[in-house]
Amino acid sequence: MSSFVDRAQLHARAGDGGAGAVSFRREAHVDRGGPDGGDGGDGGSVFVQGDEGVASLIAFRDQPFRRAEDGQHGRGQRRHGRRGRDLVVRLPLGTVVRDGEGNVLAEILDTTTRVEIARGGRGGQGNARFLSNRRRAPAFAEQGEHGDDRWVNLELKLVADVALVGPPNAGKSSLVGVLTNARPKIGDYPFTTLEPTLGVVRRGPEREFVIADVPGLIEGASEGRGLGHAFLRHVERARVCAVVVDAASAAPERDAATTLHELHAYAPWLRERPTVVVLQKADLVDDRAMVAERVGDAVGLPVAGVVSAHQREGLGPLLDVFERLVAEARARAAAGPAVTVLRPRARVEAEARRVAPGVFELLGRDAIRAVRLSDLSDEGALRVVHERLGALGLLRALRRLGARDGDVVRVGDLELTYEDEA
Repeated sequence: MSSFVDRAQLHARAGDGGAGAVSFRREAHVDRGGPDGGDGGDGGSVFVQGDEGVASLIAFRDQPFRRAEDGQHGRGQRRHGRRGRDLVVRLPLGTVVRDGEGNVLAEILDTTTRVEIARGGRGGQGNARFLSNRRRAPAFAEQGEHGDDRWVNLELKLVADVALVGPPNAGKSSLVGVLTNARPKIGDYPFTTLEPTLGVVRRGPEREFVIADVPGLIEGASEGRGLGHAFLRHVERARVCAVVVDAASAAPERDAATTLHELHAYAPWLRERPTVVVLQKADLVDDRAMVAERVGDAVGLPVAGVVSAHQREGLGPLLDVFERLVAEARARAAAGPAVTVLRPRARVEAEARRVAPGVFELLGRDAIRAVRLSDLSDEGALRVVHERLGALGLLRALRRLGARDGDVVRVGDLELTYEDEA
């Protein structure tokens, strides 16, 4: 059992691309073997996906870091490096993923959509890729690209698994308090709870579910009496409804019937929702079996538990019932379409700007990739860089900004000398 966490941060680090290899064919009886360096593998990406078995963001509170696998380096004989494995981060349904500026990257509403939030770096090309009529023996290759490295904010707009509903002072808050580590306000008078209390029941690895204590419902709640509508809307998305009544009240069967009437009057489709009855404060009654039979017969629903939160009696069997009903509801929801993978559309990321007299900077993923060659002292490598920057329109942009021969051009952590060959 653990406390409910509905806000957290996630550090998503995609894998780096592997480096291309510089290699030349060396075989007996093969004269002047050409380049045969293989490409590096792409780095793995980080995705987010909804998971019915995850109920809160507590897993990210103390361990927010998640990293995908790097791509492997290329090797000789045109052997390409293996692609890094993607990492899928499982999130509870209802999670909104935002970047540092507050922009929504993903909203997790089902288990069938997988959204990329950090893209893996592309693998570098081996020297075999640079063979041309002018370059017969390229002695350079391309370095792998760095993967995305970012913090994102996670906010859970909860979809409760079990909603506890019932009249005021039925003992719902006490029940949530002993079943989970939630700390609701508890008192011996009606309407102690003025907002839903959420708690997570964790019974083992991937065996957790959320219980919501919905504030007390009174007769007429479906018509807005008290804070009826504000309370009832929290039940709409719950997978299971548990009607909690005070077993020691004057007429527990009437309390259960009134609660069900208000639920169904507010949202008739809740009649199809799995619903059970829970008798609380059982330590205050003598014949528990008789009360359970009377209430169950009156409303036509199974009694999932006759419990005492105060004495901690009957809690295990009640949790067994909740867990089974939640698992069945999740299985029905999971029997849907195949997973859809969403990747942000790739676009050219390259721009030039003037940062000081005689100093310019090239920005963007494609600009950095253009200069990531293994040996920039090689004349052939410099020609490749020039061709790539020209194809991206960056040389033309530098000329428009007033760049002259000898000026400094910064790209990532490199400094190049500008030479106009137009």
